Amino acid sequence: MTEGITGEETWLSQEAYDRLKKELDYLTGPGRVEIAERIEAARDEGDLKENGGYHAAREEQGKQEGRIQQLEHLLRTAKVGEANTDYSMVSPGKVVVVDAAGRELRFLLGSREIVGDDESINVVSEQSPLGSSVNGIKVGDSTEYEAPNGKTIAVTVKSVEPFEG
Repeated sequence: MTEGITGEETWLSQEAYDRLKKELDYLTGPGRVEIAERIEAARDEGDLKENGGYHAAREEQGKQEGRIQQLEHLLRTAKVGEANTDYSMVSPGKVVVVDAAGRELRFLLGSREIVGDDESINVVSEQSPLGSSVNGIKVGDSTEYEAPNGKTIAVTVKSVEPFEG
């Protein structure tokens, strides 16, 4: 484990934390007002049983409240700061290249929230089987983890790079 990161915490850059806080502020303020207004307008259209606009607005409200809960938990448990600059060892916030059972994988160790809308890089959580197995090991070292199908996968860390996101 990286120093200062517990199993419940997620590492976030300051930029990612600020972006997520801004999203949460919007969703809990103007976002809630907007969805409430749409529900009220749809309710005024009449029979709720056959009112597609009402049901769609309520469904969107449920998704929005779920996202609010997700963001509140993430921000409450986040470890915010700069990624460790020791590129001889794997830690959250770094891009890792591994050989996993003969297949090269390149991923950012951390939360999908760090990269935002950038889908050009794979993200592996530090709490996942792969992420927790490589977190804290040095370049050149090998380890293994149990895949969801029950197989044991051998992994060798080939390189660690800064995340340029």
